[in-house]
Amino acid sequence: MTSASPAPAPPRLAADGHAVRFVLVTIFIDAIGFGLIIPVLPRLLMSVGGVDLPGAIRIAAWLGLAIAIATFFAAPVLGNLSDRFGRRPVLIVALAGLAADYLLLALADSLMLIVIGRLLSGALGGSYAPAQAAIADLTAPEARARRFGLVSAAFGVGFIAGPVIGGLLGQLSDRAPFYAASALAALNMLYGLTVFPETLARANRRRFDWRRANPLGALAAARAAPGMVHAAFVLTLWQIASLVYPLTWSFYGIARFGWSNAMIGLSLAAVGIVIAASQTLLTGRAVHRLGERDAATLGLIAAIGGFVAYAFITESWMAYAALAFIAGQSLVQPSLMAMLSRRATPDTQGEVQGIASMALGLGAIIAPLVLTGVMAETTRPGAPTWQSGAAFLVAAGFALLALALLRRLPR
Repeated sequence: MTSASPAPAPPRLAADGHAVRFVLVTIFIDAIGFGLIIPVLPRLLMSVGGVDLPGAIRIAAWLGLAIAIATFFAAPVLGNLSDRFGRRPVLIVALAGLAADYLLLALADSLMLIVIGRLLSGALGGSYAPAQAAIADLTAPEARARRFGLVSAAFGVGFIAGPVIGGLLGQLSDRAPFYAASALAALNMLYGLTVFPETLARANRRRFDWRRANPLGALAAARAAPGMVHAAFVLTLWQIASLVYPLTWSFYGIARFGWSNAMIGLSLAAVGIVIAASQTLLTGRAVHRLGERDAATLGLIAAIGGFVAYAFITESWMAYAALAFIAGQSLVQPSLMAMLSRRATPDTQGEVQGIASMALGLGAIIAPLVLTGVMAETTRPGAPTWQSGAAFLVAAGFALLALALLRRLPR
């Protein structure tokens, strides 16, 4: 009887099968949906809100804050729910909600409806916690950085297709990309219903407890594991820095270079290609050779170089040349996620990934205020053109602080 009790073995048989593929496809399609919207969001806000570009940037900052707050509170709930009921039902419900949310955004004719839609996007975006937990269920600790790298690569590949499609659809209508994103989320839900097996064995499930499924409870759980709070704080600082791209890139391209929707989409596709290639070809090798801490260190150094470069470049071709720095920074998040997952037990992987998502959510609360807010101020009428890159200097400061704390992280 005792020899038959370890339940994690059957799910690991699916490691090369439907479970891992579904998680990667889920992240891929989510990235497409996210990328579809980015090229058209500035002009949609300008149209619906009746504001100019700096006004749209300020609205986007508040939207980013709303999304982050929703994610911050939803992530530990979804992570704990996945530890109780399994990864599959939580992911399926979240995908169904995203499909409905994108449809709401497609039909929104007021800023209030857009705000409601983005709040739902943030809450349902907490599904990354059970998705990452499913990967951890199926992967040995020493191989998790490589697997989390594949997750980031899936996001990067989705980011190749999403902005290009969004930019092209945006030429037809500011609403068309939202309809496309809704359809993709619905298809992903149907795919999960038919092929995704559960990855969490019943023996490793635990009772859902509201005292742990909230930010304060998650913090208490994090403090119980050595180094968990420290690692989560580094992840938060990195999140603040890295969000300079999704939060400001579209506005930055318009203010600095006068890019169209299609050009914004193409530039984001180039970013996606670089991320996907580096995550697939570089992350696993670098972590194997350097270890998770040193790989993340190298990535942070590259990121700081990229942020400084984008603050001062003046030509479109320079924006593409500086993508080399993004290739290096792709090491950071998979390495940090692997460091966190090592501090979890089999029955708390969902909770720990919820803590990671909460750390990312906290960074996403702060980032719109310090990044988009800075950009709104420095792109106001009459401001010098070069100031449109000021947010990248702020990002460099946060990345430098993350680097200093990472080097002090207990092993």
